[in-house]
Amino acid sequence: MDPKITEVSQAFERFKAAFVRNDFDKCSELLSQLKVLLTKFKSLPPLFEETPNAIHELTLARDIYEHAVVLSVKIEDLDAFERDFFQLKPYYTDACGRLPQSPQEYLILGLNLLRLLVQNRIAEFHTELELLSAIALENPCIKHAVELEQSFMEGAYNRVLSARKTLPHETYDYFMDLLAKTVRDEIAGCNEKAYDSLSVNDAQQILLFSSDQELVEYIKVEHPEWEIKNGFVYFKQARESEPCKEIPSLQLINQTLSYARELERIV
Repeated sequence: MDPKITEVSQAFERFKAAFVRNDFDKCSELLSQLKVLLTKFKSLPPLFEETPNAIHELTLARDIYEHAVVLSVKIEDLDAFERDFFQLKPYYTDACGRLPQSPQEYLILGLNLLRLLVQNRIAEFHTELELLSAIALENPCIKHAVELEQSFMEGAYNRVLSARKTLPHETYDYFMDLLAKTVRDEIAGCNEKAYDSLSVNDAQQILLFSSDQELVEYIKVEHPEWEIKNGFVYFKQARESEPCKEIPSLQLINQTLSYARELERIV
């Protein structure tokens, strides 16, 4: 076997062993080494040179980047997720005719859709959907993300939160936590504008918490300006809006007339 492939394979085995024992610091260290080693393979994107071991090298590199994406979820690093996903994506698109499909492909694509949804990058979410085949759209990992986006856009926040009970894979937990926070922040913003106060029980139900304690913790961390008193949650109106600025109507009229006179002279 090519010594370069042997070196990468051995380092990757050490990475996977560290991953199994949840030693993510060691995984990050080994991943950096692996990315440097992969630069020696000319068969990889963007060159895609036809080398004797091209298929083996492409498959190995794809596997490494798939593990890198999952690692970024484990360590809750969205920036690393985006970097690693874009390094991985050419293996799903440009190299798809040369490699058998990865069993992890739909899982990774679904995770990326969830990331875009959590970051409210809806246009990019739909762009990624347009690139998927009809078969991919029927996969549970992809369907889960699509249904979440539909519920989120419809304001059916209870469906968004209840979707956590039917996750297609455990790695979706992280993004569902972020999405739940986004949903609750949206509801909280609406509550502040719609009510002066709510009973603790009503606030708990509206914010979709299962206990008063969860509501109290949420308020303590996210909305310390709210006050819980005598069984009610009082919203300190951030909506006590600034006074409206007066529109300088006379100035605008004079400017418009001036422009009209200038146009008349030009004509």
